[in-house]
Amino acid sequence: MVFLVRQATVVWVVWEFERDVVEGRLSFRLLRPLDPFFEHLAAHVAERLARLPFVVLLTLLFFGLFPEARFLPEPGAFLLGLLLTLLAFLLRYTMQYATAMLTFWTERATSVEEVFFLLYLFLSGTIAPLEVFPEPLKGLALLTPFPYLVYLPAALLAGQGASLFPGLWVMLLWGLFFLGLSRLLWRLGLKRYSGQGHNATPCWLAPAWGPRQKGFPGPARQEKRT
Repeated sequence: MVFLVRQATVVWVVWEFERDVVEGRLSFRLLRPLDPFFEHLAAHVAERLARLPFVVLLTLLFFGLFPEARFLPEPGAFLLGLLLTLLAFLLRYTMQYATAMLTFWTERATSVEEVFFLLYLFLSGTIAPLEVFPEPLKGLALLTPFPYLVYLPAALLAGQGASLFPGLWVMLLWGLFFLGLSRLLWRLGLKRYSGQGHNATPCWLAPAWGPRQKGFPGPARQEKRT
């Protein structure tokens, strides 16, 4: 189940956004009538859906080769696991998008993401289940967002009797925190990006009519013949 959850929650937006800023492609994205947050999110969802048949095929192949690993989860717990997997993907995306906003101040936001990835590997239950952790370390890990990215969804999918609460509330709180942080850094970063000489006015914020500005043509004028 850890394999399925990890495949469903892979995120790479920090690398894409860093390239957009460094190579100047962000200015072109700002001309589109869609916030880059949702544009990158749509690309992630499309890629996950395209990969889904291959993930299902590999899972069936695994259970075919190792029949002793087969199990039949409870329908209710399995559906909750799917819901938590979706929330884990959104949480992982908002976390990495907030990290990507650091590109406005440093061109190595991916280095910060690599530090978070190490914490993710150890505290999410990817390398080892949280049950093998010492109790103080496990309690500390449960306060971070990392166990809810893999451990909790995988436990529910496998029908291991994991408790939905308070894990769901922790996921939602961390999700709202990183969403708010990413929007704040986005606004501050656009000001810095504009100060460096780039066009940082999103087209969905530009006035449709008004004083004629460079890049925003005003209404056509009719000349009177004399």
